[in-house]
Order: sequence, then structure tokens, then C-alpha cells
Amino acid sequence: MTTTVKTPLEMFYRWEQETPGKVFLRQPKSLEWREYSWREVADQVRRLASFLRSKNYPQGTRIAIWSANSKDWPIVDFAIMMAGHVSVPIYPGQDVGSARYVFEHSEARMVFAGAFDMHDRLAEALTDVMETVAILGCRCNTDTSMEEILEQFLPMKESPQPPPKNLMTLVYTSGTTGNPKGVMHIHETPGHVVPSLVASFRLNEPESRLFSFLPMAHAAERILVELTGLYSNTPISFSEGQETFADEIRSVQPTFFFAVPRLWIKFKESIDGKFSVAQQASMTLEQKREVAYALGLASGRIIVTGSAPTPRDVQDWFLGMGIALRDAYGMTENFVHGMGWFKNDQPISGCVGQPMDPATQVRVSDLGEIQFKSKGVMQGYYLNPEKTAEVFDDGWYCTGDAGRFDDDGNLWITGRLSEVFKTTKGKFIVPTRLENLFGRSRYLAQFCVYGHGRDQPAVLATLSEKGHELEPGQLREELLALLEQINAEVPPYERLSHIIVTPEWTIENGLLTPTMKLKRNQIVEAFREQTAAMDQTEPVLLL
Repeated sequence: MTTTVKTPLEMFYRWEQETPGKVFLRQPKSLEWREYSWREVADQVRRLASFLRSKNYPQGTRIAIWSANSKDWPIVDFAIMMAGHVSVPIYPGQDVGSARYVFEHSEARMVFAGAFDMHDRLAEALTDVMETVAILGCRCNTDTSMEEILEQFLPMKESPQPPPKNLMTLVYTSGTTGNPKGVMHIHETPGHVVPSLVASFRLNEPESRLFSFLPMAHAAERILVELTGLYSNTPISFSEGQETFADEIRSVQPTFFFAVPRLWIKFKESIDGKFSVAQQASMTLEQKREVAYALGLASGRIIVTGSAPTPRDVQDWFLGMGIALRDAYGMTENFVHGMGWFKNDQPISGCVGQPMDPATQVRVSDLGEIQFKSKGVMQGYYLNPEKTAEVFDDGWYCTGDAGRFDDDGNLWITGRLSEVFKTTKGKFIVPTRLENLFGRSRYLAQFCVYGHGRDQPAVLATLSEKGHELEPGQLREELLALLEQINAEVPPYERLSHIIVTPEWTIENGLLTPTMKLKRNQIVEAFREQTAAMDQTEPVLLL
């Protein structure tokens, strides 16, 4: 290629040749680590690519990956690229109906199946033309397995390079408001985007380490971990699962770490359960370092939260602990290459900072919508020209998020345009603004403000581990005090009438997307009958 932009496969071939003995992937089993060098990784990739080529599928055939993370995930991803096909990641928490829709819509011919929630219902999701391959963690009946393929096929000798403009992957959105949409990204896109991420994340510094636990089907994890690891030649350590996660991250102490708000809340809850507010306030610098080590963040040069708003009180807690938790803002459609707080080590909580790359253009429209233009922006939604046209304005990708710039050029996200609702008093309510205020509570974990057609908004919430420890009477007292405190801080039209405590919202019960975003309409609908007469109840309602 004549361009200096490197595709993922070009980076793969580089490290295969230049650093064959360097460890790239680390897979644990019962807290014992197995390390895979570039030589071993490349051998497995090339054998899988030979297997895929043996199928004689047309170039550009869609090949799905339905699995939690493991060392096999990137190996399969690279093999699909090398064979000239297009990857279609599926979230491990995806329901059968949505998975079937993605398989049919993408016309996938094969799925590599690992550990995923619906493993006992794989057959229901498959189309008639699909073949199945088991990878690490698979508990399904499959046509063959990765182990069998590695034994039976020789490594592909060629090092093919797909045209830069060819389709590399179809990343389906999590389907917050309907069927998932297939976001199209081409082979050259990572070369435009990832090098600047590597620099921002300081992965070009010595002794860099990555730790992967969020699904790589999530665009953020795949780009911020798999691809930055590839472009920087940084080792990636995987988590075996929730039971061993805490010990694994403590063992690795990653220098870059990305997680969604739910984990940051859980981290804070774990420390709240051990130390009172007064004890935390009086901690010495050395004690705070011990907390950071216990959380696995002691070596973190860049620690990032994203995918959804993190309550500012939670982010402030980390900053107070000496852990620079930075907000970042991007989406599948722009290859998560948007805004971030990487200019200095003193982030402002709730602020997503400035463009990650000088080449990334961002603006706020007259209607207050955040819009992007960059080399990372998608080619469009697969087989959906109408939806594609809806989100583009003269080359600018329209996010649907509302925001504003401050005097220093930092971007603040103020809500989702489609989530703003109006009360019967004619006042518009931005739910995320109110939800952020509840992050200060040690007793609540998830929040969803609603109130369309009501006189005043209300908030549905779930309990944290600390909240579950309280007796109902004590819990009501704590939440009533919280409600009064928050209502004293907001204008009269934003004052909340009720806190309604519900059972937890999960991917499994359909109230969270596979990327842990709230399904607001479903949450409100799930508890509609139980809250119908709440105006005649006390301000705190425990369901």
C-alpha cells in the first residue's frame, strides 16, 4: 500500500515478523495465566484462516462471533479478516430473537460460539445456512471446534491484504429503541483512528498492560482494547468471569482500563462496605494508594468511563481517592473516536473534554445536537439507506445527543434529545441531569427519571449492596432525606414526587441493553401497574 495508514492486518503481519516471541494474549484458568506469544497467536490465526478459505465462501461473507471475551475472540477476528470475510460480533448477553435478526439481516454463514447466555438455545437463533464452530467457553453442540481446526489445518502461507475501502466488520447497535442496526466500518478506519488512541492512552510507554472484561462485541472494548493492543503491541489479559475478576485485575494492574458506569458504582460500593464516609475522608495518600491497588488501578495511567453517563458524585469519589477517572464520549458509528479528557490529569467530573484527535471535527447544531465529522465515521447502516440518511447532515454524523461547549472548549453532554419529556405543566425535563444527582447515594445503584404526562417527574431506582442491608423503615428514612435534599437543589418544576425502589434491572430481564444502557420505555412499562396509584402513597415506595 502507498498510504501510511496501516490496516489491522498490516499491524498483525508486522508483529508476527518483528516480535514473534513477545507475549500478546494472556488467558487465565482458575487464576493461573497461560501466555500466548505472537508466534503462537499467528499460527492459530493462520490455521483458522485456512479453514475459512476451505469453505469457498464468496469474499466478504459475513462470519459471526457470539461469545464472551477470551484469547480466542481476537484470534477469530483476525482470521476472519485474513480469509477476506466480514466479522459480525454478537453480544454474549444478546437475546435469541435479536441474535436471529442479526444473523438473518447480515446473511451470516457461520458463527464462532463461545461462552454466552443463551448457549442452550443456539439452534433457535441460527438460520438454515449457518455452520457452527466452538471456541473457548462453548457449551453448545457445534459442527466443529477450534481445537479440531487447529489440529487439522495447516497455517495459511499467504499474507493477503484486503483493499482499504472493503468492508471489515458489521457492528450491530444494542437496539435500545428497536431492531439493531448494522454499522459498517472498512479496513482503513482503524488506521486513521487507533494510533491517536494509543498516544492518548499512553500505550506507547514501557510496561503497558491491557485488561479485557467487557464484551468485545461492544465497539468500545474491541477498539479501545483489542485494536489499541494490536497497534501498540501491548499484552492483553482476559478475565475468566465475574467470580475471579477482582483477583485477576489486581494481578494485572493495567496501565489503561476502560469500564462502564455500573462497574465504577460497584467499585465504590465495595469500598463503602469496608470503610465509613468518615474513615474515607481521613485516609492518607498511602491508604488511598492501597485502595487503588485493591481495585486493580494502582498502575493506571489512563482510566476511562464511558458508554453511558457516570454519576458525578461517583466520579468525584474516584478523583478524591486520587484515581483520575476520565470521561470519554464516542459511539459505534464514529469508531468510538470522539471526545475525551486526555489533555491533563485533572478531569472535571461530568465533562467529556475535547476531541481525541485534531482531525476530529465536532459541533453543536442550532438545535443543540452534538455532531461529528472524521475518518472514523461509519459508511452507513447496512441495508438501511433510510436510517443512514436520517443521521447524516452534509457529511456530519448526527448523534441524537444534546450538548454544549464551555468557555474552554470542553464538551458537556446534557442529555439525549429523544429522552427529554414534558410534564403536564408544560416544562421540559432532561432525565440524565436529575439522575446524576442520585449518584451521591450509597444506597441506590440504578436510576431512571420519568414523568411524561405527570405533574412532576419521579425516579425509579434499584438498591446497591449497602441499600439491601437496611431495614425497610431505615431505608425509607434515608431515601426521604435524599429526596428532600435533591429537591432543594433543583427548580420547582424539576422536583421529584417519588423515589420508587424496584428489583434490579438486568440484560436478562430485558431492562438493560447488552451494553448496559437503560431501556427506559421498558423500565417504566415494567412497573406501570405498581406505580399507577403512587400519588396517594408516601414519597418513598418500595416495590
